[in-house]
Amino acid sequence: MTNEVDGMYKVKDISLAVAGRKQIDWAESRMPVLMTLREKYKDSKPLSGQRIAGCLHVTKETACLVETLVDLGADVAWSGCNPLSTNDEVSAALAANNIKIWAWYGMDTDNYYWAIDRTLDFKPTLTLDDGADLIFRVHNNYPELAEGILGGTEETTTGVHRLRAMGDDGKLLYPVVAVNDSPIKSHFDNYYGTGQSTLDGVLRATAILLAGKNVVIAGYGQCGSGLAIRAKGAGANVIVTEVEPVKALQAVMDGYRVMPMSEAAKIGDLFITATGMKDVVTYEHMETMKEGAVVCNTGHYDVEIEVAKLMQNIKSVRTIRENTEEMIMPSGTKIYLLAKGRLVNLAAAEGHSPEIMDLSFAGQLMALISLTEKKFGEENKVSTLPYEIDLELASIKLETMSFSIDTLTAEQEAYKTAYHEGT
Repeated sequence: MTNEVDGMYKVKDISLAVAGRKQIDWAESRMPVLMTLREKYKDSKPLSGQRIAGCLHVTKETACLVETLVDLGADVAWSGCNPLSTNDEVSAALAANNIKIWAWYGMDTDNYYWAIDRTLDFKPTLTLDDGADLIFRVHNNYPELAEGILGGTEETTTGVHRLRAMGDDGKLLYPVVAVNDSPIKSHFDNYYGTGQSTLDGVLRATAILLAGKNVVIAGYGQCGSGLAIRAKGAGANVIVTEVEPVKALQAVMDGYRVMPMSEAAKIGDLFITATGMKDVVTYEHMETMKEGAVVCNTGHYDVEIEVAKLMQNIKSVRTIRENTEEMIMPSGTKIYLLAKGRLVNLAAAEGHSPEIMDLSFAGQLMALISLTEKKFGEENKVSTLPYEIDLELASIKLETMSFSIDTLTAEQEAYKTAYHEGT
């Protein structure tokens, strides 16, 4: 059952708004950079006149971004970017605050795209994406809207890869800022955020002990490497699978075992995919797993584990804990799938901490302001934030954490570019 007001919102239960507001208030208290920017720009309202369509996980942290966009003058319409990541209390709180939103936990595919379409009814001038489903929807179904869109932003690695491919092929209809690729996002959100929140999701779903377990991590990018060091810190024996030699070599030198998934599948206790690629853990891999193996994904799309083929071949399945399904394989072996193969940190937990999303969403805000002011993004390609913005946001974060750093003297600044001095 859902609550709906035609043309304004559709959420699970509007009576959840009070509880959702408490969650948003808590997140605000932990997001000082975003709150500093809200205060800085609340009077000048640089987003006045902009209509922003957002497709991003509806969490308490996201709500802080949405309400900041509104405070800065924007008209905002929102949908979730994953059927299992919407917090219904937060969604209700946003609806109660007159935010146009269509999002509830457990949406099916038809409702998921129906919700995205509702945000496009308002003919956005800016788009904000996590996974690029909104941008793809514009390009594939409503290309006529692109002429009125100044630009968009993209939050996650998988979306950026696809959008860069579109840009390289000359298929992008408007410029996109890859906020994901900015150091202020990728060095913190992907590494620290994914590492902690993924293990949080695993532990909430299973309550297993990590110490002594063989934890197999597929992918050693920013997300996988951050996850590996946290699993190691919890006492796990970390095994990494990779397809890129440089990343595999880095994992070896970081002290982890590296091997193909076909070998790791036989000895792993917990498998976590973090690649953005499909069929990383196949049904054939799962056939060789030992009794009690736990399998989950922390990538954006639910394609990394071959769930469909698994479901077609198992003898039986039952939900044994919330977000944990017990699968009995044809051999009789039991393995456990978490969150139906969707991103476990949001489907089985709350996603990244507000302290981490503070940086990511500050980057999103600055990207949208910069697009509005046409400071960059004139070509229909994927670009990144100017590094000066990363420096500004990092400085604010350090200040709010009561840290200070050195500054270069005038002589040192000159020395940086001097070429007349030798040894």
